[in-house]
Amino acid sequence: MSHGPDNTAFYTCGAALLLICLVKVPALVRRGRDMLLSAVVLLLFDGGLVFFFAAPDSIATINRVTGVPNFAAPFAYSALAFFGGASLLLIINWRPAPPDRTRRASRVCIAAYSLAIIAINVLFWVGHAPVEQLTLFDWYYAGTPFIREMILTYLVAQGVGTMATSVLCWRWSREVTGLLRAGLRILAAGYALHVCYDVIKLVAVYGRWTGHRWSFLVDQVAPQAAAPSAALVVCGFGLPLAGSRVARSVRSVTQLRELGPLWRELKHVPTPGATRTSLPWWSSPAVRLTRRKTSIYDALLALVPYYDTAVHEQVRRAALDHGHEEADAEAAAEAAMVVAACRRRHRPGDGFAGTPAAGPWRPGALVPLSRALSSPVLSSLREHPGAPQRKQPS
Repeated sequence: MSHGPDNTAFYTCGAALLLICLVKVPALVRRGRDMLLSAVVLLLFDGGLVFFFAAPDSIATINRVTGVPNFAAPFAYSALAFFGGASLLLIINWRPAPPDRTRRASRVCIAAYSLAIIAINVLFWVGHAPVEQLTLFDWYYAGTPFIREMILTYLVAQGVGTMATSVLCWRWSREVTGLLRAGLRILAAGYALHVCYDVIKLVAVYGRWTGHRWSFLVDQVAPQAAAPSAALVVCGFGLPLAGSRVARSVRSVTQLRELGPLWRELKHVPTPGATRTSLPWWSSPAVRLTRRKTSIYDALLALVPYYDTAVHEQVRRAALDHGHEEADAEAAAEAAMVVAACRRRHRPGDGFAGTPAAGPWRPGALVPLSRALSSPVLSSLREHPGAPQRKQPS
């Protein structure tokens, strides 16, 4: 046919789904008995194949290589029915139910869709479809014995699976938050559009039975629902996976930047036994953040003999006199104690026996400690080493 859906959209979405599938393969290898994960991987894999096989160029190539007119039809329709079955299998393993019931339902689902796929292929070979149709197969052969039943089998099988998946994804989206909720709602919309794709084709088939020429529904209208459906399905599966990783990376990069001042203050403090080798260039931001925090903790502990509680108390009072909040004043006091300890370390014999009760190395205090290094109170301490001066009342 001279018109029809664009190949680029099919190939792009198919490649994206297969890429996401590959990302999940290592987890599947580690958890081979996880039926839920297996269903997700199967769904992604089959979804990618569906988009590849549904492209007009792929249909023409399959027909030409096999030498059988319309051989691609049962091939693509089997993949579409499998897609519906994988969706149902995913639903069965997601819903709360006793393990025995889940296993029984999974077996029934696998058996039912296996029979549907077998029926699609048997009906094609029993029927007669001699004229090649790249985009109008459903409409052109809607009245042909056996081929008609094959078309109905795949449309119903796929429609039931995608409709159930859409409903379940929407229900779950109301029970979760964050990226998972966003991904489920995108999936619900994507599967709903796929149901529209099936309904449009069924309407075209019905029109063929009643003598109406509604072929435009098959090759012009239905693809308009399939293209955004494909994009939404890709985004829905990709967002919880890639989105969470991106969010973690952004948080790690932000903390690395925030810890920069503290790291520069402490990087020359010797820490016996600590590892400070360079990380490989491909190390993730999370790994770099862990290494930086470890190095900072080691340096802070190495400065323990040089901490002066008097510096801590004096800077804290000075910060409060300058209008700082209690938390900010405490952070500034600890930062001042660290700066003074770094200087004192270079003066032999000038050490102290202990530290304040709330040491600057406690978990969660590194970022406030790093920010406090830019406090005006510390600027005064750097310029005039010694006891900070309290603000005089006006």
